[in-house]
Amino acid sequence: MAPITEVEGRRIALSNLDKVLYPATGFTKGELLHYYATTAGVLLAHLYNRPVSFLRFPDGVDGEPFFAKNVPPGTPSWVKTAEVPRSDGPARQILVQDLPTLMWAANLVTEFHTPQWQADSPGMADRLVFDLDPGAPADVVACCEVALWLRERLAADELHARVKTSGSKGLHLLVPLVPTPSERVSAYAKELARQAEADRPDLVVHRMTRSLRPGKVFVDHSQNSAKKTTAAPYTVRARTEPTVSTPVTWEEVERCEHARDLVFLAGDIAGRLARYGDLMGPLINLNRAGRLPS
Repeated sequence: MAPITEVEGRRIALSNLDKVLYPATGFTKGELLHYYATTAGVLLAHLYNRPVSFLRFPDGVDGEPFFAKNVPPGTPSWVKTAEVPRSDGPARQILVQDLPTLMWAANLVTEFHTPQWQADSPGMADRLVFDLDPGAPADVVACCEVALWLRERLAADELHARVKTSGSKGLHLLVPLVPTPSERVSAYAKELARQAEADRPDLVVHRMTRSLRPGKVFVDHSQNSAKKTTAAPYTVRARTEPTVSTPVTWEEVERCEHARDLVFLAGDIAGRLARYGDLMGPLINLNRAGRLPS
């Protein structure tokens, strides 16, 4: 029987704490839960009021992961949910609003993914996102070059981008916005991706076609669709190591010379937060939100 832990007055069964989730490093489920508990202050701010999708890997990163959007069976009655529109009719998803919900969800062994809109205004994006995905032999160093191009292009429209590692191979650029229809954000993002390819055809591709991507950076603009989600800042990823989708400074992007320069593990995040604070803070500060050009 799983031990029962009380978190802010809620009783949660935390199971298999010694289970190794990342065989390459020996990182256990207990260590994963500890990471989420100690990072809750910043992570919750980015999950708040956003319907959460889970990428679950309960058998570890060598097991079969699966993506879950619906409220799972056995969800405690105190976990908040939100109705979200879907093409086949409305459904309900989890809202991770507090530490007990975060720890209950983390016990399911999850990555946290969120849309670009909040639960009370579905389809009205308050952020723009680019997912920079390198095609081998390109790596995150090439993504940094593309990220700097996009930063300058966005700045020309008075939009100020923040950047984080994807926790996988690439980078995510995010821009805080005054709530804007997702369709308009998607069209704007697609046009900037097209412009990036036109300016740097040697480096950038804006279409998803796999055959076009080797040696280039795919500027994925599709995650601005109201139906899509992106890995949340500070989520642990189901990779070989317990990598984290980590906010980074533009100075780190500018001086990146090797792919390993922008790889951060769960154990690195506390020190980075102590040094930098939440580099993604402007995403949740409405005073920093920009407007798309007319």
